[in-house]
This record gives sequence, C-alpha cells and structure tokens, in this order.
Amino acid sequence: MVVSYKKLFKLMIDRGIKKKELRAMASIGNSTMAKLANDENVTMEVMAKICSALNCKLDDIVEINPDGE
Repeated sequence: MVVSYKKLFKLMIDRGIKKKELRAMASIGNSTMAKLANDENVTMEVMAKICSALNCKLDDIVEINPDGE
C-alpha cells in the first residue's frame, strides 16, 4: 500500500499556503512536514490537525493506492 500526499501539496498551492504556514496552522513539526513531503506514514492525529486547519476532508489531502503503484 502506497500513501501519497500530492493532493495536500496541490491544495496548498491552490490556496497560496506555504509549508511553514501549514506547520503553524496545524501545530505540526518540521519532521512531520518532511514525512509528508516524502510520502511517509504519519499519524491520524496529524492528518486530523491538517484537515481542521485547512477545513477539508481526509480525501482532499491524501490518496491511498492499495496496489502499491
């Protein structure tokens, strides 16, 4: 299973939000932001914080490909 956060970064671009701004809005750290940038797993708590900060749903920021492609 492969997780991709490309939707998150596209949403940030569309809204004119920089990584530093998202970190402050969602109260997440630099290492968490790095994990997102590298499509690594993060906790549901982090995803909930981001969704709350951006006023969006999980489907708006993450894509899961069960086939691993």
